[in-house]
Order: sequence, then structure tokens, then C-alpha cells
Amino acid sequence: MTLRRSLLRATLAVPAAAALCTPALAQGLAGQRPIRLIVPYPPGGSTDVISRLYAERMSASLGQPVVVENRAGASGNLGTDTVAKAAPDGLTIGAVTASIMAINQFLFRSMPFDTEKDLVPIGLAWETPNVAVLSPDKNPSKTLAEFIDWAKKKPDGITYGSTGIGQTTHLSSSMLFSRTGVKATHVPYRGAAQTVPALLAGDVDIALDNLASHIGLIQEGRMRGLAVTGATRWPTLPNIPTMAEAGIPDFVITVWGAFVAPAGTPPAIIERLNGAMRQVAQDEAMQKRFIQGGALALSSTAEEAAARANRERPMWKQVVQASGARAD
Repeated sequence: MTLRRSLLRATLAVPAAAALCTPALAQGLAGQRPIRLIVPYPPGGSTDVISRLYAERMSASLGQPVVVENRAGASGNLGTDTVAKAAPDGLTIGAVTASIMAINQFLFRSMPFDTEKDLVPIGLAWETPNVAVLSPDKNPSKTLAEFIDWAKKKPDGITYGSTGIGQTTHLSSSMLFSRTGVKATHVPYRGAAQTVPALLAGDVDIALDNLASHIGLIQEGRMRGLAVTGATRWPTLPNIPTMAEAGIPDFVITVWGAFVAPAGTPPAIIERLNGAMRQVAQDEAMQKRFIQGGALALSSTAEEAAARANRERPMWKQVVQASGARAD
């Protein structure tokens, strides 16, 4: 089952939340005009699919359309810059990831926007661990230890795919192979929609990618999951160990997403949008659908979303510096 099918199947059965509208706030969102939700990555990846789930449910809650618009490029900077420079009226918001909020500013010498000054968080939306995956048709390794042993015997090293230079998929892979002494060459792609076919074709040996982008293929047996980077095993994949269980201690990495608005957006509008997001995340049927799709639905205040980004920036700054990764 593909990621899109896994996440979107049966969502129409989830009850729509009650409207959160007041006359003043409706006027602040320009009445019934559509809200653009900018996804700064290509269609088909975890950020895109999860954002569409939120958009559908938020449309019902807010009483006005929330329309997803993909604007991929520059590791998410292109689409996010569109949000940063939009009018602060609540009609343009963005789906962002930990990469955009806590990594890119250390990866790019020049950013088109200031993450901390030009954007205001609306709330956290989801979280997913990474998973070490390979094609069982292309590699015999059944455990992470077996793969590492296999990789160390390759005189020219191995190749690993990622969703882009400096993305969490790249940095976590770099950390893994540095710690295990594996000679590895990075092959960056534009997103999971390209990484998955490359793995299946054997163009790269392995990837440490978002679980939400691979869970369907793992369940179908087309991919083999060797270890997840969460603190515990994933509920619907109980046979895949954590990194610690696979022999790599102190390797807990989860990738999160949030929605943001342009700086200067009135607090009342942020509160209304946050309320719509939280109604989606707190719905039990949606929570189950997210888990089946390899992600956790998160519910937070705008302040909690900002705090998480602030808390993680020093860690990712060190990781970027250690990896030597540069995107420009």
C-alpha cells in the first residue's frame, strides 16, 4: 500500500469538526476566500500527504476551503519564502519541517527569509521517526548489523539516498555511517518520490528516510526496515527494532512538521487556525490513520511549536557543521 493510500484511505469517515468561526475572525480571514496551504516539497512525499489530510479536515472546521499548493525547491526554502512574504491575513500559510525551521539557516550561506523573524508558528502538526530501509531484492541483509558488516566489505563503499542535501534524511545517515565506520557516498534526491524508485532499482544501497514515506512498502514486503530512529518500536511494525536495539545507542531522531504564517498575522487568526489544527490532531480516528501511515498527529500551541524549533537549533547546527554539508 502506498503512503498516499495508507494515509488517505477512509479519512472521509472521520467526522468533521464543528466550525470555529466568529464574525470578527471570519472578517480577519477575508470571509470565505480559500486559504492557501503552501507545501514546499513535491507531491507524494510525507509532508504533502499529511498536509492534505489536515487541509481537508481544516476546511470543514473553518468553513472555508484550505487548498494545498506545492512549491518545491531549495530544500523547502522556495515555498516557505512565498509564505514569509505573503500578506499577514491568514489566507497564506505553510507546512514546514524541522529542516526548514531548525536546519536550513545553518546549511545555506544566504537565506531568502529569516526563519525566526519572518514566520510565526501556528502549531505542531505531526512527527515521524526515520527508518533504515533497503530493497530485499537488491541486498541480502536482514538486520542493521548484517548491513554494516556487508558495507564494510565493499572496497569502494556504499551509496545512500536522501531527500536532499542537509535534510534530516541526509544528516542522520551521515551520523550513522560516521559512527559505524562505513565508507558511504551520499546521493541526494528531490524527495521521497525519487528516493523510493532509486532504492527499488538498486541505484542506491540504503536510505535513512521518514517512516511515513516507506511504511506501506515495508508492509508489502517491497522494502525491508532494519531499524527505526524513535525511542520505541513503531506500533504497527513491532518486528523492526529501534536503533539502540540494533546496536546503535543514543540515536533517537524524530522528524516533525508544523504550520506557519507570515510574521505580523494577528493573534486571533493564529488562534483560530491553531484551533482547527488541534481538532484534527485530537480526533481519535485521525490519530489511528496517522499511526497506520507512519506518523503521529501532534497537538500544540503556537508557543510550543516555536519552543521546539528553538530547542533543536543548537543540536542541528552542530550536526551540520560536523557533516560539512552545504547547500549553496
